[in-house]
Amino acid sequence: MSTFLLVRHGETDAVGTLLAGWRPDYHLNETGREQVQRLAQSLSRVPIEAIYTSPLERAVETAEAIGTPHRILPAIREDLGELRFGQWEGRAFEELSEDSRWRRFNAMRSIVRAPGGELMIEVQTRMVREIENLRARHNEGTVAVVSHADPLRTLIAHYLGMPLDLLLRFDISPASVTVVRFVEDWPSIRCLNYTREIPI
Repeated sequence: MSTFLLVRHGETDAVGTLLAGWRPDYHLNETGREQVQRLAQSLSRVPIEAIYTSPLERAVETAEAIGTPHRILPAIREDLGELRFGQWEGRAFEELSEDSRWRRFNAMRSIVRAPGGELMIEVQTRMVREIENLRARHNEGTVAVVSHADPLRTLIAHYLGMPLDLLLRFDISPASVTVVRFVEDWPSIRCLNYTREIPI
């Protein structure tokens, strides 16, 4: 039996404002640092044996905070990175909301590609491949994986058997944890988007 803690990075100044994507230099802000410190404290009693992270700064900073109580340095994995949004990266959500391509993308994520970017199925494929590789390496114990909202949604949707067009029906909040446990090849979602707060 293996357990995976799927963690979204903490808040940055871009969260809820603009689409950072793969652009560099989006670091945790003060709220984000507080979020990940609380998260690290709550996970300090969990017997984590390894931590893997997206290469983007906000994810690495989150992974390092989680690893500190365990004296674990996170390993960077390119396939855990953010969805590549192409021409949309760096644009404000308010501006994107006026773009018909953005509206189609959010309605039909299974078939609409971000211009110059990835299809959601491509993100799901690399995320699932990475987790399955990590499962082979850690077939017992608990592993933390730090990534981003949309890639984590695709992974959770895969294990739920959920269509990609319905991804926006659940949230993946900053500094949240979703727990997936595998008994042999059978996954079960033990909790989803856990933040210790009631999201009202």
